[in-house]
Amino acid sequence: MSWYEESVFYQIYPLGLTGAPYQNDGTSETVHRLAQLTANGWVDQMARLNANALILNPVFESQSHGYDTVDYTKVDRRLGTGEDLRAFVDACHKAGVRVLLDGVFNHVGRDFWAFRDVLEKREASPYAGWFCIDWGGNDRWDDHLSYECWQGVDELVKLNHSNFDLNAYLADVIRGWERDYDIDGLRLDVAYCLDRGFLGYLRQIANELSERRGQKFLLLGETMFGDYRQWMGDDLCDTVTNYEVYKGLWSSFNSANMHEVAYSLDRQSGDAPWDLYTGLHLLDFADNHDVPRIATKLDDKRQLEPLYGLLFGMPGVPCVYYGSEWGIEGEQNYGDHEIRPALDAPEWNSLSDWIASLAHARRGSTALMLGDYRQLQVGPTALVFQRSSADQRVIVAVNASDAPQTLHFDAGCGRARDLITGEDHDFGGGSEVPAFGCRYWLCER
Repeated sequence: MSWYEESVFYQIYPLGLTGAPYQNDGTSETVHRLAQLTANGWVDQMARLNANALILNPVFESQSHGYDTVDYTKVDRRLGTGEDLRAFVDACHKAGVRVLLDGVFNHVGRDFWAFRDVLEKREASPYAGWFCIDWGGNDRWDDHLSYECWQGVDELVKLNHSNFDLNAYLADVIRGWERDYDIDGLRLDVAYCLDRGFLGYLRQIANELSERRGQKFLLLGETMFGDYRQWMGDDLCDTVTNYEVYKGLWSSFNSANMHEVAYSLDRQSGDAPWDLYTGLHLLDFADNHDVPRIATKLDDKRQLEPLYGLLFGMPGVPCVYYGSEWGIEGEQNYGDHEIRPALDAPEWNSLSDWIASLAHARRGSTALMLGDYRQLQVGPTALVFQRSSADQRVIVAVNASDAPQTLHFDAGCGRARDLITGEDHDFGGGSEVPAFGCRYWLCER
């Protein structure tokens, strides 16, 4: 087991949270917005939530949203300096929070220094092989060449990972990030677009850094579809994002059909011989910087507490997106700005209390962190399953309805203690779960 399996993640999109201008003109003075993350209480917020790992979305010099990189070696002038980034990572580490940076290695912006050299020198540029270029084509900028880009977005120039010089450069970039900022791993943007050869090379670099650090240097891949084992394994990413269960979470609650998410959980981690990812601990989430806020996605916001109860109780490693712990809303009406808002300081309410208690329960339970999964009961608005490790068995019961439900299932024991509330529980005569409630019952042996 590495530190990852024991983690509760938090996610921050810093260009949005700190209110940075959307466009980087490349000439403005540096503004030290990264310092806000500590000064305004965001590190304290993570600690209060019992989160102990952070995904920090793009921080390096880019043209706009951070995924159109201009320079991998310079912190974005809209956010601050390398010293600001190191100070923030140090503050996270002091609070017991590990940090992943966003590694955007599938594509760069048109102002990326090596691509600008190609536009100027064409085939004579030493970096011409870093990109997939058609010298006989043209583009809307009348460059008298065309190139592969990410999903038809021609502002995002695809990198050619068949070029070993490029890959060696990126390896040195990663080594520099680890050396200069003491980071604990990477989120690999659009990992589903990266070929397995390049992922294998990144795995070698990560293994090298893990050995030097004496602990796991994590590779978390962004994946959205298909069999996640295409990008996850001993020679690939350590883990990936679990979009399949993300969809099942909100959809099951909205449609009063817990069978949907139950099917996904059983398919991924059940006790059938055909389950796909048992023991692989995918990254689970209710929302992130690319999808609508869960408080907007749910038809009935009273279901936020049982939904988060399910998120923290099911297999995988949970992640909370900044602001969602107190229920802010947002969806993509005119781009991603509304789901990546500027916030002066964190807030706290009863939902935050609930999530903090779930995180505390999970981090204190080997069954919830590492245990297997077996479904005990499923209905339109109720789901009951157990998580078992070598020394613990926890029964998770979720009620998505607006009325209490008395659930009848074979608990395999007579009494238990609720890991969330600390209350004792007797399984005799059925087990009541309150309206919009969730229970984590630790069974007595």
